[in-house]
Amino acid sequence: MPEPLISVVLPAHDQQGQLSSCLESILDQSFGGFEVLVVADPSPQCPDELPPVAADPRVTLLRLNAVVGVGRCRNAGAARATGRHLLFLDSDHLVEPGAFLALADRLRRLEADGDGVPDVLLFGHTRVQAGRIWPGGAAELLTQAGPGAFVLPDRPELLGAPALAWDRLISRRLWTEQALAFPEGRYEEVPLVHHAMLTAGRLAVLDRELVQLRRRETVHPAGSPGSSQFDLFDQYERSFELLDGRDDVEAARAFLFARMIRHYLFVFDLAGCVARAERPQFFHRAAEHYQRRLPQGFKRPGGREGVKFSLLAGGSYSAFELAKLSHIARTAVTGLANRGSAA
Repeated sequence: MPEPLISVVLPAHDQQGQLSSCLESILDQSFGGFEVLVVADPSPQCPDELPPVAADPRVTLLRLNAVVGVGRCRNAGAARATGRHLLFLDSDHLVEPGAFLALADRLRRLEADGDGVPDVLLFGHTRVQAGRIWPGGAAELLTQAGPGAFVLPDRPELLGAPALAWDRLISRRLWTEQALAFPEGRYEEVPLVHHAMLTAGRLAVLDRELVQLRRRETVHPAGSPGSSQFDLFDQYERSFELLDGRDDVEAARAFLFARMIRHYLFVFDLAGCVARAERPQFFHRAAEHYQRRLPQGFKRPGGREGVKFSLLAGGSYSAFELAKLSHIARTAVTGLANRGSAA
């Protein structure tokens, strides 16, 4: 059997009952050079029986004998993969029609143009929220990357994109040579993606939206046993340790720092993500990281986001919460005034 171009690694965690449609979107691809490795552990989030579509001969089921979480399920799937490139998906994803053919064509053109086969190929995605389709957080960066392959020092701003494992192909050669693996805990994608980007010989972009995220809840799915939202700090520590001592990618430090702070603020502000009793601790951990990892000459973003950066840098939880309440109050007053004018 010929070596597949793409190995899709798909943990069977299916809290929202979307695994069947995800598999269908993969198996309906017009390009046939792929395999699918569905990995299940004994956790309640994995179904005892897979949907009928999983009986397709292109699907291999791996059942683990311990509850290990999404990250280690992905590692197990990658270890069994035979394709030249790895694509990590989750059950709440849909693959757009023609996506695999577009990826194969992009890789073929890069090789024909003399750029070689990239270790990481990034592509676009969309997300569905409140009945609307939104572009992914890296859409503008992908548009600016250009048609050729490149090395990360030439595009350090890409380290400021959301660190998602499912909007890029990672070569299996890079995975093996660099001993890449998802770490324990939640937000396990963060250091893995940064490790792949920082060690890739060549990278390239396909400026096309190929995967859609349908997660009904924004809170990160459960990681390995014993994981928590506080794992986010350890994951970014791992990412910054990869940068330490790398003068060739020093320009990427400011972009990674901005991404880290945006991620911390997002999780902190997300309803139901950080428990009320834990909010002061989470804030102070984030502020400590801000102060310790602040790059020299870093310029804060403008607008309300910049205000949040400043408040976090100051390290006062009460001032941050007071500013948030003041903003909510101003918004409410403005809304009442607008309704009054309309009347």
